[in-house]
Amino acid sequence: MAEQAGRPAARVPRTKVALSTASVYPESTATAFEVAARLGYDGVEVMVWTDPVSQDLEALRRLSDYHQVPVLAVHAPCLLITQRVWSTDPWTKLQRARAAAERLGASTVVVHPPFRWQRQYARDFVTGIRRMADETDVRFAVENMYPWRYRDREMLAYAPEWDVTKDDYRHYTVDLSHTATARTDAMAMVSRMGDRLGHVHLADGRGSAKDEHLVPGRGTQPCAELLEHLVRTGFDGHVVIEVNTRRAMSAAEREADLAEALAFTRQHLASSARLP
Repeated sequence: MAEQAGRPAARVPRTKVALSTASVYPESTATAFEVAARLGYDGVEVMVWTDPVSQDLEALRRLSDYHQVPVLAVHAPCLLITQRVWSTDPWTKLQRARAAAERLGASTVVVHPPFRWQRQYARDFVTGIRRMADETDVRFAVENMYPWRYRDREMLAYAPEWDVTKDDYRHYTVDLSHTATARTDAMAMVSRMGDRLGHVHLADGRGSAKDEHLVPGRGTQPCAELLEHLVRTGFDGHVVIEVNTRRAMSAAEREADLAEALAFTRQHLASSARLP
């Protein structure tokens, strides 16, 4: 960049692009670190789930050190299949996720809003998350979800809301596969999040009732527009590639998809940074 009056021109900090360990499923957490290193990702987001390695902080630290791939975020075990991971008590899960993030040097804990049948947890969730955020420098970034659909019926599975912008959280995660499934305007949601957008799950979708998590650019979501918006607004969080590669016929095909997702993301972040 040109210099004026002896001063270097301002530079936009490079947004780090991480690989969610869920993106290599059904391969393991260990494989995700290996793939992230080989493809040149800036780090990983650890999805804490049934893989024992994802629950073991020492194992994660060893993987991070060996591959020289930092853990940038921890996704708390909020899925149906992780109801018994790290306790059956949801607040204990979040406490352990925060401790994991602090010990691993991650800046963010990603958390889903409660399921509606978790009544007490749902009732206290908004105030509880804010209270926990006051106790740490780690961000608790609450992720947008979607209504569950079966044929023509819609079921509200999350509480207080699947649209997390309707509640007062300090930080949000936006997931573009989820906006596709919810059939909502992604950029309008990002606008409502404003400067509290702290974390991004980048994936694509076509509006299916199923949460698709397509490689960015293969669906209808404004993936490129979002990346340009992040640069334009000085976003200071991380972009995480969270895509579904379960149908890959080989490890090489899976890595090709993950390399394509990384190239798409870096291309649009870089091109936006060059704009006046």
